[in-house]
Amino acid sequence: MKTVIIVQARMTSTRLPGKIMKEVMGKPLLEYQVERMKRVESANEIVIATTVGDADRVIVEFCDRLSIPCFRGSEQDVLSRYYESAKAFNADIVVRLTSDCPLVDPSIVERVLRFYFDHSSEYDYVSNCLVRTYPRGMDTEVFPSGILEEAYSEATEPADREHVTPFIYRQQRRFRLANVTYHVDLSRHRWTVDTREDFALIRRIIESLYPRNPEFRMEDILELFDCDPELLLINAHVGQKKPGE
Repeated sequence: MKTVIIVQARMTSTRLPGKIMKEVMGKPLLEYQVERMKRVESANEIVIATTVGDADRVIVEFCDRLSIPCFRGSEQDVLSRYYESAKAFNADIVVRLTSDCPLVDPSIVERVLRFYFDHSSEYDYVSNCLVRTYPRGMDTEVFPSGILEEAYSEATEPADREHVTPFIYRQQRRFRLANVTYHVDLSRHRWTVDTREDFALIRRIIESLYPRNPEFRMEDILELFDCDPELLLINAHVGQKKPGE
């Protein structure tokens, strides 16, 4: 069984264009994410799923420079991009991540994956964001390629094509869903990048933790916040973008 982490990535985000290639300490955010995902022991491969648009050539060049597998597909139909990526790289199990979560903790991805492997006969889809207890930015979804193919073949709503997995998790009578939770509710934290304020926070976190511990984990970030609570204020007012915005 081949497990592939597929990271969707594009340069033309609406609120902060080019955000995934913004640099901190001389490295783009996407490079930090790839570096972290290479530590997920249960995954066999990491693929960057970008678009055929001219603006995303920079992502292809980035992948070429770091010898990271890359797939180019539709910009709007992200579901087809995921399906075609999974098919091109012979994925049996897909781990869905988004490139606006550069600090996603490999140990959390590993935990969601291990839960899926241990319960694959019981569940079709496992994530840690059906009911949020982890910070936004730690989002991880795991499902077999067969379920992805069903969604690709049957989904017709634009939101289902754009956001990949709603077709699956909205049909609880059809698909068997499981949610991995943390022992305390950390959902108030926002460690994803969608605005300048988000980027400012991520930059502060990386600059504070990476030089002394490149493999810092979620708990290290929480400890940093305990030491400097004002970090919470940097993007506390930012709301999550609504579908269609």
